[in-house]
Amino acid sequence: MSTPPEAPRHPPPRRRHAPPEADSPYAWMRLVIALLLSTIGGVGMWSVVVALPAVQAEFGVARADASLPYTLTMIGFGLAGILMGRLSDRYGIVVPVLAGIGAMALGFVAASAVPGLAQFASVQGLLIGAGSSATFAPLLADTSQWFSRRRGMAVGMFASGNYLSGTLWPPLLQHFIATQGWRASYFGVGLFCLLSMVPLALMLRRRPPAMEVGPAHGVAADRSLRPLGLSANALQSLLIVAGIGCCVAMSMPQVHLVAYCGDLGYGPARGAQMLSLMLACGIVSRLTFGWISDRIGGLRTLLLGSSLQAIGLLLFLPFDGLASLFVVSALFGLSQGGIVPSYAIIIREYFSPKEAGVRVSTVITFTLFGMALGGWMSGAIFDLTGSYRAAFLNGVLWNLLNISIAAFLLRLATRRLAHA
Repeated sequence: MSTPPEAPRHPPPRRRHAPPEADSPYAWMRLVIALLLSTIGGVGMWSVVVALPAVQAEFGVARADASLPYTLTMIGFGLAGILMGRLSDRYGIVVPVLAGIGAMALGFVAASAVPGLAQFASVQGLLIGAGSSATFAPLLADTSQWFSRRRGMAVGMFASGNYLSGTLWPPLLQHFIATQGWRASYFGVGLFCLLSMVPLALMLRRRPPAMEVGPAHGVAADRSLRPLGLSANALQSLLIVAGIGCCVAMSMPQVHLVAYCGDLGYGPARGAQMLSLMLACGIVSRLTFGWISDRIGGLRTLLLGSSLQAIGLLLFLPFDGLASLFVVSALFGLSQGGIVPSYAIIIREYFSPKEAGVRVSTVITFTLFGMALGGWMSGAIFDLTGSYRAAFLNGVLWNLLNISIAAFLLRLATRRLAHA
């Protein structure tokens, strides 16, 4: 009996490395890395606040002049965020993050050796503020592209890094500034950012998987040239106006709560405790609203969060006792933390993933401008009226603008879904 000839052996075809899928363990690992980068990079926004008294004392300037570095930091953070988002869309997230880390490290080291306030303010805006912008909006957009079913929760977890940074960095910086001086502290922060953040950034070299998410949460995801029946730029413009409105309202208690408590006779220390409680509740809020947005979508989450924020602002008017202010501050923090991340969810639902970086960064930039505008406007209203009551009402009116835009967009989405 003859043996059949053996079939020729061919080596198995070489399989290409499949990109990690959305919501995979790798995606969650990236989220943890992005959260660490955001928490560390947030020092760019908080350092100048903590160092302000020491800087003012050394340079012998007025408080208004000493506040200029903070203003330039916020402007640099906002404007550079749009550029960083565009770089992320084109080259991937590692390029803008590494550029931001380099700018931050150089900025902190340079700031530690400047001879005067003008140079300090310039370094804060052009290097530290601009560099730290890469660790928020571009990373927020990148994180959203690695998740589908759990996108809201992932975005909420990442966005909480901004509040977590504000909880951790101020006491650390205050300790080192008090013991080592602000110049040595700045130099140390620059080296720490360089050594700790570069290895983390290099772990994010993989590009997001190409994925298109279908209709979500009962709202048709429309990535045509006319999402929701509007032009792409018109929809983005409405989101920008909504972002300004919600953050003008949000800034009233966040910026002026300490001063408000001082005016009521409770002292600034009590106001600082209330602000800390508000930010801590904001972390809970971002996680909770992330979970909610996975179930009802970005537009409904925006409408819900903005409505609750308006109620929280109104509660400041009748309740001004010490205990009641602590409760209202906590309620306000629980209501407002999930609003800003919802814009990233909306953009991912109605725009192409290829535009996520620049569009998310643009909206986030204008929310920062809204915070800056609201902080100044509330102070100006107080100067005119001698009371914060009108400033709280002004915040409610801006909040109503945000609510009306969210309701209008949700109505368009529901109508298009019915027609479909």
